[in-house]
Amino acid sequence: MEPKDLTEVINGKRYRTTSASLLASDTQWDGRSNERLGRNTFLFRTPKGNYLMVLQSTWPREQDVLSPLARDEALRVYEELSTKAVDIEEAFPGIEIEDA
Repeated sequence: MEPKDLTEVINGKRYRTTSASLLASDTQWDGRSNERLGRNTFLFRTPKGNYLMVLQSTWPREQDVLSPLARDEALRVYEELSTKAVDIEEAFPGIEIEDA
């Protein structure tokens, strides 16, 4: 499943998936599709550095949901998602990663 073009105004800010950068998702090819039982999660960063998550469904009675995220919450979601579109330093500019 590819992320849909969604636009929402939340708390006076307009979030557009078309102008945001895809950072990560849970899409994975299972031999038939990338649709994880009809539902996928996508994480984006806007050009102004705000983060948003899209929960997308192919099920007829479910609506797609766009939610803004704080940076810390976006980082948690990024780490949990299986398919990274960009590396962590690009997804979270200025992040300090230390060796374990």
